[in-house]
Amino acid sequence: MRGTWSVGVGCVLSALLAALLTGCRQAPGSAEPGAPPGGTPAQSSGYGAVFLGVGECSSFGTTSFTEVPCTGERAAARVIARHDGGPDDGPPCPPATDFVLHIGAQPAAGGEGPIPRGYACMRNLQPPHPGDPGGGGGPRTVVGDCVHGAGRGEVRETACDGSGKRKPEYQVVRAVRDRAQCPASTALYVRLDGRDPVGCARRL
Repeated sequence: MRGTWSVGVGCVLSALLAALLTGCRQAPGSAEPGAPPGGTPAQSSGYGAVFLGVGECSSFGTTSFTEVPCTGERAAARVIARHDGGPDDGPPCPPATDFVLHIGAQPAAGGEGPIPRGYACMRNLQPPHPGDPGGGGGPRTVVGDCVHGAGRGEVRETACDGSGKRKPEYQVVRAVRDRAQCPASTALYVRLDGRDPVGCARRL
């Protein structure tokens, strides 16, 4: 979950660099919080009619991800949305997404058709779920998320329960259409996806 953050009381935080994640790794805030982060390239394994289609599962690996049966011991995360093309041009992942896999185009192999370039929005089969509100990660900023200052005009998301490496400093408490609708206690404005694009964050 990443966002463009600005302090509404006293100063303004600059636009942030685009977020890149590897698995569930934390990254700075993004100028476009709905854009999915990067991921380890996925490898085809022959399961399912569509490689990493919705409802299918991937394993975790040290250098790559493979498609595996969801009932198998190696299954670690399930695809909750799948789109062709690049994430910058495609739909944002659902709010419950824990991490994003970038899938490089691959030629036909083993009786399968060619695999087009795309991305898969993944949800861990077991906790933790960093994509949940306050979970400290994921490709989207949602109400309930917390952040801390990271210096040089940047902020990073962190777990609201204080279990992360840094303590939370702000929490997004409401999503509205424009800043004027935020409560007076708002100290930080966050750009969100959807019809309510402004997140109102209070200082903790």
